[in-house]
Amino acid sequence: MINVKEVKEHKLPAIAVRGLVILPNNEVRLEIGREQSVKALVEAEHYENHVVLINQKDPIKEEPKTRELLDFGIVAKIIMKIKLPNGNYKVKFKTLVRSSISEYIEETPYLLTNVKTLPGISENDQKEIALIRMIVNDIIESADLLFTNSKEVINLIQGTTTADKISDIIAYNLRLPENEKMKYVELVDVNDRLQKLLVDIEKTKEIAKIEEKISTEVKRNINENQREYYLREKMKAIQDELGEKTSRESEASILRDKVEEAKMPEDTKKKALDELRRFESLPQHSSESGVIRNYLEWLINIPWYKKSKEKKDLNYAEEILDADHYGLEKVKERIVEYLAVKQMTGKTPPTILCLVGPPGVGKTSLAKSVAKSLNRNFVKVSLGGVKDESEVRGHRRTYLGAMPGRIIQAMKTAGTINPVFLLDEIDKMSSDYKGDPSSAMLEVLDPEQNKMFSDHYLEENYDLSHVLFISTANYLGNIPEPLKDRMEIVQVSSYTEHEKFEIAKRHLIPKQLEQHGLTTDQITIKEDALKKIIGSYTREAGVRSLERNIGSLCRKATKKILTEKVDSIEFTADNVIDYLGKPIFFHNKADETSQVGVVNGLAYTPYGGDTLPVEVTTFKGSGKLVLTGKLGDVMKESAQAALSFVKANAEKYDVKPDIFKEVDVHIHVPEGATPKDGPSAGITMATAIVSALSNTKVDHLIGMTGEITLRGRVLPIGGLKEKSIAAHRSGLKTVIMPKQNEKDLDDIPDIVKNDVKFIPVTCINEVFEEALIK
Repeated sequence: MINVKEVKEHKLPAIAVRGLVILPNNEVRLEIGREQSVKALVEAEHYENHVVLINQKDPIKEEPKTRELLDFGIVAKIIMKIKLPNGNYKVKFKTLVRSSISEYIEETPYLLTNVKTLPGISENDQKEIALIRMIVNDIIESADLLFTNSKEVINLIQGTTTADKISDIIAYNLRLPENEKMKYVELVDVNDRLQKLLVDIEKTKEIAKIEEKISTEVKRNINENQREYYLREKMKAIQDELGEKTSRESEASILRDKVEEAKMPEDTKKKALDELRRFESLPQHSSESGVIRNYLEWLINIPWYKKSKEKKDLNYAEEILDADHYGLEKVKERIVEYLAVKQMTGKTPPTILCLVGPPGVGKTSLAKSVAKSLNRNFVKVSLGGVKDESEVRGHRRTYLGAMPGRIIQAMKTAGTINPVFLLDEIDKMSSDYKGDPSSAMLEVLDPEQNKMFSDHYLEENYDLSHVLFISTANYLGNIPEPLKDRMEIVQVSSYTEHEKFEIAKRHLIPKQLEQHGLTTDQITIKEDALKKIIGSYTREAGVRSLERNIGSLCRKATKKILTEKVDSIEFTADNVIDYLGKPIFFHNKADETSQVGVVNGLAYTPYGGDTLPVEVTTFKGSGKLVLTGKLGDVMKESAQAALSFVKANAEKYDVKPDIFKEVDVHIHVPEGATPKDGPSAGITMATAIVSALSNTKVDHLIGMTGEITLRGRVLPIGGLKEKSIAAHRSGLKTVIMPKQNEKDLDDIPDIVKNDVKFIPVTCINEVFEEALIK
């Protein structure tokens, strides 16, 4: 048995406690459920049912580390424990004495500690008596204010003789926030404890009095509100007798006129008039009155039949698209086809266009151009981060602050029933316990269902069939399959450097000059400067970063014109570095000489294409494959497949079969900090392995892309256009590609096809024939 009056070292299991501050000389009931704590509880049987209870510093932590526990704890004895059906234990402890934690002997499977008991110290008996007397007087006067169970606490105090025990009982039961009780855990000196306790008692009394005053005030206000309601009702009756029109009747009359003018469907109009009658019968200051008024205003302000007069001229639509966007020929052609079908049939086509492409390539501005060409209103809803179904369908009116969903809100903004409606970032929607918004979008985008779109707030069917929906996404894989099935995907690929150059000349520079109050006489950006910005200061699929850099030049030019009083500024490739700083990006260039074990791969990134050199070396070992360069799972599997193919066909390619028992093969893709993944590096890795093992050089002016099978077939890949542009930019003269990608050659710009030779292949033997220098 532990003697609470002795300072002594003990080895005891420990239990971390949260949400309740433990103090000695009390009976404490806890539910123990954490695995580590349950094991400590069971282990306590070997320590005469003694444990040390230690408070967590942060009660939110589910599995606290030892550094997240207090340095002091309370030694307690287990009086009773009951195992609950859920596996937890309900335990009654008798807390004995404070202790300091000397060390943690073990942390798993349970906490085992060395503790030193710290009995209470009393050095000034007279001061102790005075403090106890003051505290007892306070308790006698205000016990109900200080304790939740005042009678039980007073009985405990009366049955206690020492100030040490009295102070712990009072501190444990006092109506204090638990975090403020923490200080009592380590207060060994009884006089210090009593002094702090006296301060906390006074503070608790003051707070309790303030709370009581607030409660009285609230009750009085409720009585006043009831009196006011009675008087208002009496006033209304008097006004009715005198024939005076109340403000409520005036407001109801205005709303009735608006309902009649709104030209709603008959069923909706009947519902609105029914709600209006309810509105008239309710007290003016009723909370439900405000809800009904808000509902009626939504019904009145939403367009039900109003249309904008549409322009039906395909040539005009083509002119608008060409004027607003350079390049994107296939995308613009598909949009014009879509509009042609709409014009021919006289109704909105059943498919919904979904523009998919990297950020900054002009998806949103394309939708705006469509609206402009049709003379329709344009409205946009951003779906990025939407994860609540109510954001689409609206909230039911029973909820406080309910309102329609984003679809109906946007229709109110549009003001007509036939706007061009852009659903932006449709791939960024997510779902949680509140519902799946992508499922709610199915009704919006399905032509068979959106004629009677149901919004939870309106509780009336709304016709969306006249709306021209266009959606945008960055990544097709994030769009749920049922939603994707209702849309026609139009890929908006990244721009070539030539296209970026033309876009900057035609659109970005004039736009930035206008925004900065400059003219073409004051600032000139030479073509070589523009190419320098595109090549060395941006690496993106779109043109946002390019526009920011042009804007930066305009700002610096504006400052220089005003401060140095110069008339004009000319930016060239030589001086642009003085304004934008050192170049940020450097494109990979082809090696100047052919080497063994080095092959130029081609990669497709969110910023366009790039060359990706693959290096292979061998060294003495046991046939292991070593992969470095932060490769993803798909590339790792490509490397393994490439090595397996070479092992199986070693003799065909002048590779000794026994060499795999003697050497390890190391494949590295430079820029090791950059993550790389994708199924298009198989033939590159196979070529590099054969080159390294047969000591054969690889043509340094050849780039390649394609996946390999274990039988040596070359499978098709994506992003051939971007990869080809990267090969051309890096100075490569030949690109080896899968034969199944020949259809994609039409997308490649003529400037690339004129300088680069494309070799379609079906098997790896053809790759080796072209790439390896015999």
